Amino acid sequence: MIKQLKAGAAVRNITPKKPHFLFGYPFVERMSTGVHDWLYSSALYLSDGDQQTIFISNDVIYVNKDSVARIRKAINKQTGIPEENILIAATHTHSGPVTVDCVISANDPIVPKADKAYVEEMERKTIESACAAFNQAVPAQSAFLKADGTGIGTNRHNPLGPKDLEIPVLILKNQDNEYIATMLVCNMHPTVLHEDSTLYTSDFPFYTRDILQKLFLGVDCPVIYFTGACGNQSPRHVTKENTFAEAKRLGNIVAQAIGEKLVSDLTYSSVVKIGCKQRLVELKRKCFPSVESAEQHRLSAKKKFETLKEHSQNTQEIRSAEVDWFGSEEIAFLSKLSSSETLEAAYAKCLPAEIQIINIDDWNFVAWPGEIFIEYALQLKEQAKNAFLITLANGELQGYISTEEANEKGYYEASNSLFDYTSGAILLEETLKELKSI
Repeated sequence: MIKQLKAGAAVRNITPKKPHFLFGYPFVERMSTGVHDWLYSSALYLSDGDQQTIFISNDVIYVNKDSVARIRKAINKQTGIPEENILIAATHTHSGPVTVDCVISANDPIVPKADKAYVEEMERKTIESACAAFNQAVPAQSAFLKADGTGIGTNRHNPLGPKDLEIPVLILKNQDNEYIATMLVCNMHPTVLHEDSTLYTSDFPFYTRDILQKLFLGVDCPVIYFTGACGNQSPRHVTKENTFAEAKRLGNIVAQAIGEKLVSDLTYSSVVKIGCKQRLVELKRKCFPSVESAEQHRLSAKKKFETLKEHSQNTQEIRSAEVDWFGSEEIAFLSKLSSSETLEAAYAKCLPAEIQIINIDDWNFVAWPGEIFIEYALQLKEQAKNAFLITLANGELQGYISTEEANEKGYYEASNSLFDYTSGAILLEETLKELKSI
């Protein structure tokens, strides 16, 4: 018996109802003063008649493992979808509330603890969104496309360095040829807006969704937006200023790139095969430098930033030096904590790390926690056809998974990490093992 694809999608508003500290830029007092665009929990449900899965993307900076576990359990209870088949990720907006207590934030007197009431509300709305997607499922047909996001950003350390601007897109229509949902993965930090913006916003992903809906899909068609391997990917070198106008320009690039493919001839199928895999892995903890060495690095990084700020006209160079200084402050703090119960508690919240693979016909969506450097996503694609990495998924790692080069050069991301760069190779190796078994 041929089984019919079913799909449903829904969104729920998870914007805080009151002012919150906007989390994402260290050592800056930044309370929200209003709403530019609503923060959403967006869900896509799929069933091939045998296997069920659901993709969820929340417009927050992180979703921790405890939240993921509670959300999965509630969705399973109401829908029967296996918990391990539910993917929950953050778009990583830097213009939303604190949702996770990061150990490095203890070194930043400005950052408050996560508001438990808000986290509970976010979880409740996420469950609502997922269950609504499940309940609205109808017979569907799907198509895949790849769009070109050139122009939305580069490698943040070197504009000519490694990047991947290919955007995988899953399109769902009903039997009347109307759009049900669109899902995409974009390997770029959503950080056009900086410290001087005090409005709730999902940044340029808002404009991507908004323009796609208004020009191509219909305003009622959910767009499930995932952030891919963005660890060292940033709009920094392509934006003229940190404004909503620039966020709109970048969002429009993505929307138009997808829209151009939508109006071309796509092959839709109502018969697909869905597979889901999960593996839990231990990651290598970072060996921190001595307190003395870390302090020397902090002073050197601070001096470099202050010198450039005074004498350089290159805003990108100044910004890079500034975040490297932020990183040096954090690694100096972590060095003091290196054998403390506080750091052990942070590791306990992150580990084991979850690898999740959701296979839809020939495409594999791979989910890892943490902010991952693009090199690992590129290696994944080289070794596994049509494998696309979704990050900040099913938990968080209190920071980045960087590379050996970033570690040797003392980049901000390597400093702002609890895990050794070799953890990226662990995630990659274990993922490839699972992909080979599909």
